[in-house]
Amino acid sequence: MTAPPHDRAVQPGIRSSASLRQRRSPSPERTSAVAEPLLPLWLACLTAVAGGIALMTGFPSSDVWPLTLLGAGLILLSLVGRRWNSALLVGLIGGLTFWCTHISWLTLYLGPVPWLALAILESIFFAFGAVLIALVYRYAGMVWPTRLGRLGMVPVVISGLWTAREAITAVAPEGGFSWGRVAFSQSTGPFAHLVAYVGVSGLSFLLVWFVAFVIQLGRESGVRPLARITLAVAAAAALLVIPAWPAPTQGTTRIAAVQGNTKSGLLDRVQAGDNLNAHITETLTLERQLRDNPVDMVVWPENASDVDPEASPVAAQDLDFISNFVNAPLVVGTIAERDGKYYNTSLLWENGGVADFYDKRHPVPFAEYMPARPLFHALAPDLVDMVTRDYQVGTTDTVMNVGGVIAGISICFDITDDSAVRAMVGDGAQVILAQTNNADFGQTDENLQQLAIARLRAIETGRSVVNISTVGHSAIIAPDGSTIAALAPYTPGAMIEDVPLSNTLTPASLFGRGIELLVGGLGLAGLALAIVAAARNRRQTKR
Repeated sequence: MTAPPHDRAVQPGIRSSASLRQRRSPSPERTSAVAEPLLPLWLACLTAVAGGIALMTGFPSSDVWPLTLLGAGLILLSLVGRRWNSALLVGLIGGLTFWCTHISWLTLYLGPVPWLALAILESIFFAFGAVLIALVYRYAGMVWPTRLGRLGMVPVVISGLWTAREAITAVAPEGGFSWGRVAFSQSTGPFAHLVAYVGVSGLSFLLVWFVAFVIQLGRESGVRPLARITLAVAAAAALLVIPAWPAPTQGTTRIAAVQGNTKSGLLDRVQAGDNLNAHITETLTLERQLRDNPVDMVVWPENASDVDPEASPVAAQDLDFISNFVNAPLVVGTIAERDGKYYNTSLLWENGGVADFYDKRHPVPFAEYMPARPLFHALAPDLVDMVTRDYQVGTTDTVMNVGGVIAGISICFDITDDSAVRAMVGDGAQVILAQTNNADFGQTDENLQQLAIARLRAIETGRSVVNISTVGHSAIIAPDGSTIAALAPYTPGAMIEDVPLSNTLTPASLFGRGIELLVGGLGLAGLALAIVAAARNRRQTKR
């Protein structure tokens, strides 16, 4: 007798259609599909524009730090599932939006050409980084087929690639330009304290990781809304509950930092010695304060002595007079010429002469020196001719012994250079003297952005930072990032304070470089897996 259809056994080697459907239907826990774009290209481009604007708004002077996280999130969303060519376009649009607005201060006196050149260069790096991120997003399902794997690894790889791109552009080309790193937007935010543990690159990694984790939570199917919210809040709480580094100090030193409010910009028409005279005049107004409370050192900003005292007997006599007047060593910025080569220099002047000096390690291309001068002169002769000297890269150590206090010296954009900051701490700096001249940028965001970076460096190193400018913003910042004293911009003045000293190394000082290499390496390793998955997908498609 023939069995009824519903009782019929399945023959060996033959699967029922229901069984095949069950095996073929993807589980919400597992997927190997190549991701498709979340947004159509036109909307992705608009999202990238919004992301670039939000990124910029997180930095001073707007200083709405949460918008940096929103901006990073919008950029990442615009890249999910994109092929390389559309990701390149979206990344370029987002990069140009961010960089053109973020460094608009370059146009104040120098016009649009340097601004556009730098913005385009940085945007190209941004766009290539976007391509790598898009590649990981597109093939993440093949590399990490389980939900847990994707939630665990995709945010790590994405933030690692973002951080690696920031780290590369901070050192190359021509010494790099690290101005737009995500971490630099957080000087007044609740995550700033983390920089003492993980350094600048580590802080960028953690912030982008959080954003990428929230995005990945939203993309995963089969996760209940309450679970998504709980996990996102837990991720934020994990970053916020870490206590601030205690920033222990060992004694103080009394410092007078003088802001002369001088006309010291590239296009200012002044006589040689005007800057020097302005700082002499302002220092002399401190007579009563210095008589009642003597100081251990006086700090003048970058190029405060616009006449080299080693070449000018008159300038040397002026510095002798001031050093004797304050009865303390004088740390002063100047331009030094040695063997026909020019250096942006900080001098330690005491006992009638130069006791030590520091030459700037990170002269700024197209401002303090002109790379490939013949080539660029042919393109923009008037602009190139404005850079009359090519300053050399300094090779001195980064510290001076100022009356028994080991002071780390930073000149202008040195404060953005991770290697220069690490060198100061490694050389034993107990306090950081950050001398700068912001006159070329007027009352633009550049001054506030540089001060924000100095604040983060104080937290990162556990060292007080005396940020003294020719025109402002000048401030003395404690090792925990709080402001001890500050001067209004474009007014002459001086700060006299007992400044905390420290010999203690923060975790960031010990391990920050290693953390940068680790997170960047994780990003590149994940990228390599995505490239392998992409190749495997192409082979399967051809079959």
